[in-house]
Amino acid sequence: MKKFKLAEPKTLPQASALLAGGNGRAALLAGGTDLLGEIKEGIRLPETVVDLMTIPGLSFIRQDPAGLRLGALTTVAELAEDTAVGRLFPGLSQAARSVASPQLRRMGTLGGNLCQRPRCWYYRTAETVCRKKGGSKCFALDGRNRYHAVLGSGLCHIVYPSDLAPMLMALEARVTLFSAQGERTIPLAEFYVPPSVNIRRENALGNDEILKEVVVPLPGPGAKSAYLKFKERGAWDFALVSAAAAGTFSGRSASSLHLVMGGLAPIPWRMKAAEEALRGKKLNEDLVRQAAKASLQEARPLEENAYKVELAEVILSRAVMSLG
Repeated sequence: MKKFKLAEPKTLPQASALLAGGNGRAALLAGGTDLLGEIKEGIRLPETVVDLMTIPGLSFIRQDPAGLRLGALTTVAELAEDTAVGRLFPGLSQAARSVASPQLRRMGTLGGNLCQRPRCWYYRTAETVCRKKGGSKCFALDGRNRYHAVLGSGLCHIVYPSDLAPMLMALEARVTLFSAQGERTIPLAEFYVPPSVNIRRENALGNDEILKEVVVPLPGPGAKSAYLKFKERGAWDFALVSAAAAGTFSGRSASSLHLVMGGLAPIPWRMKAAEEALRGKKLNEDLVRQAAKASLQEARPLEENAYKVELAEVILSRAVMSLG
């Protein structure tokens, strides 16, 4: 592992200043489950690592009129175990429990999970200079691509690995970002950046910005949520395909519905066609499966990952039917 300086700021302004002064050679450390792996593998070579754990007040779960507020340093385990999260947003609790292993959930943080880098093996191999690392080629296009994207790719075929992001997007969460210029709050759906916009990064964080907080609007009457994940191994694995579903129901009819999938695209992927086809309808298995199938018509699988399309139909259908 290449040596680096460890900075221990006591406030967010100090941490932001360290990022700004790092000229792109500073990296944020939260739980470390992703960043330290990148450093060990030679993917990132920061001169300074800024430890956010030395800043008090960034780990919390609390409710106010704006919604359920989640601090960026709240651990995934705390989300999974919190009674308020489970009562208000069962899908978020399910998503948190599906992340990695119990040990990693106790280290990994909400902010780190939302900001983690892709797990594409071409990106994670130091010797491979793919487009995401400044090269001219996405090696997945003609290489081994069993786990890669079938939607929204083109320039780069990574899939976004977070379990929490699709569920929080389906719940219409917003994120607060801090920098020396102040705070800004944006929908989580606008936080993620596809390769067509910026191939070198996956989110809208500025060079000196830090994800501070996530706010999830409180559910109204009839609100339901669910998260379903299909993985290759029984435990400690990323999703081959995942589906987050949230909506407001009267009986088996959804007056509102938000569907977001993971494992299919470089960013959490909103299934708008399926939402529109199902909104206001009385749900049944045939209708839901048809809507799921139609929403995947734009999928463009590679040589080894066509299975994801049919799998996505099944997982999305099951997630929606679990709400009705």
